[in-house]
Amino acid sequence: MISILARERLLGAALGGALAGAVVLEERKRIYRSISDDRSRLAAQAQKSELIFGKEFRSELAHLWNKSVDRTLGPVIEYLSSRGW
Repeated sequence: MISILARERLLGAALGGALAGAVVLEERKRIYRSISDDRSRLAAQAQKSELIFGKEFRSELAHLWNKSVDRTLGPVIEYLSSRGW
């Protein structure tokens, strides 16, 4: 038969394992919940920015940005191309 001391150690190990498992599960729940909250918050912010800056506005802004970069850096690119870069 198992001695009383061995039973106490086995019971302590089982209870400790169960407690550690419960703590790990609770932490995982918190992590997953915080990730879910962050995702929903980011989705809400994306919808707000879509309302403020519509798709048409953003594409026009991108077009103007590219046009200004081409005008600004065009001579530099031509110069480097003529030098064989």
